[in-house]
Amino acid sequence: MKPAVTIIQIILAILLILIIIIQQKGSGLGSSFGGGGESIYRSKRGAEKLLFYVTIGIALAFIFSSIVGLLL
Repeated sequence: MKPAVTIIQIILAILLILIIIIQQKGSGLGSSFGGGGESIYRSKRGAEKLLFYVTIGIALAFIFSSIVGLLL
């Protein structure tokens, strides 16, 4: 059971890193791929909001899997 938790943690860590890289601080999703660099503060919408919630979900799943790994 312990190797399965380790594999899950590795997958979650890689996903979390990739999603955080996509969400560069102070820029939208478009500037990650070469868009403009304007720094206008606004509310998150569409894909940006979805990525924000997915990041929170994956981070919580990683924390949960770490606690499970300690208990096993």
